[in-house]
Amino acid sequence: MPELLEIAERVAGWARDGEQVEAYVSHARDTDVRVYQGEIESFSSAETQGIGVRVVSGHKQGFAYAGALDGESLRSTLDEARDNASFGTEDEFLALPEPDGVAPATLDHLWREELADFPTEDKIALAMELERATRAADPRIRGLEASDYGDAMMEAAVASSVGIRAASRRTVCSVAADAIAAEGGDTKTGYGYSVARVPADLDVAKAAADAAYRATRLLGAKQPRSTRLTVVLDPLVTSSFLGVLSSTLSGEALVKGRSLFADRLGEDVASAVVRLTEDPTNPEAYGAGQYDAEGLATRRTVLIDRGRLAAFLHNSYTGRRTGGRSNGCAARGGFKSAPGVGARALSLAPGELMQPALLAEIGDGLLVQSVNGLHSGVNPVSGDFSVGAEGMVVRGGVPAEPVREVTIASTLPRMLLDVVAVGADIEWLPGGAAGVSLVIRDVTMSGG
Repeated sequence: MPELLEIAERVAGWARDGEQVEAYVSHARDTDVRVYQGEIESFSSAETQGIGVRVVSGHKQGFAYAGALDGESLRSTLDEARDNASFGTEDEFLALPEPDGVAPATLDHLWREELADFPTEDKIALAMELERATRAADPRIRGLEASDYGDAMMEAAVASSVGIRAASRRTVCSVAADAIAAEGGDTKTGYGYSVARVPADLDVAKAAADAAYRATRLLGAKQPRSTRLTVVLDPLVTSSFLGVLSSTLSGEALVKGRSLFADRLGEDVASAVVRLTEDPTNPEAYGAGQYDAEGLATRRTVLIDRGRLAAFLHNSYTGRRTGGRSNGCAARGGFKSAPGVGARALSLAPGELMQPALLAEIGDGLLVQSVNGLHSGVNPVSGDFSVGAEGMVVRGGVPAEPVREVTIASTLPRMLLDVVAVGADIEWLPGGAAGVSLVIRDVTMSGG
């Protein structure tokens, strides 16, 4: 960490008069293991490091990157970014962020050194243990499409010639099983997982049991008749739904005229039970961190407050462009890209009821266990929502027969207004959004 920050500060210190220079330096180590029928199917272990340099001069921006951190590479990357800036398009809103006085949150346990010392053979053993446990969970489990272990250790530092100086690091690991269940000529799959900061906190038994249960409960699924009903999104589905929704609340979508919610700040856009928050200062979120990708302190931002649109996700550019400022939501895909905008710890405020109680309250409806075509079936510009789904008919407040080849359809604005309840079963996942059971009424289900 000190070395990465020193490198970033050194490059930022090479700024010339009249220009702004930002250096983003990162170092990552990750491992991925997949086993199949008790044997290693694939194994990868990688270590990457590099620098991304942004130069702003005369309201023009240039960016360049390199996968090496020696002195010659640092100098040439800065020179390339300067050259690229000379060919950039002039934009009066282009400038690097300056310190805004927001103090970084105290987050002590995002980095766990134990992960670096965890032996490779033990990582493989976890994936194999997961496969064995999933097979043993139910006699109808005939195999697994995948039994995986993965981990990542990520460190980054950013410094600029206008006073930004920040460094952060975090670890994450997971196990995941994709089980195959078969009975009477019918075959279905189900997914189970466990996520933690260190392998010792992974719950292999839970991941195996969830995968087996999700696969076996869909056996015998049939295509239902078309109707309109209340749906309950499983936490994994809600997490994906929030990921799509976040793109419509991005400052980038706003400045490009591609947001459903442009000019609606302060208006009711969802039901009163919806309180949507982006909070990377929450240590339970696997995307948590003290700083965003531009080196500003992260902060809690309420996006939808009891149904009212309260804020958008902004980095320094989109904040400035829309007459405001950054709220610490700059995001990068790594050192090879300039900062954009993104959510890393999005969640709905949980309600008081777990999923079984929610099902009991709705009486009849559909429990949506999985969806496909979410990104192709949802238009974040028009709001049209139409995706394939599998799940369970809810009858008399309990899951009944399974269904397949179903399409559920509505629009994003309509779905937000039709949210009836949010569950208490919040689950933090490796992506940018937490999962929770979500009840939405008056959704079209198209079947046979």
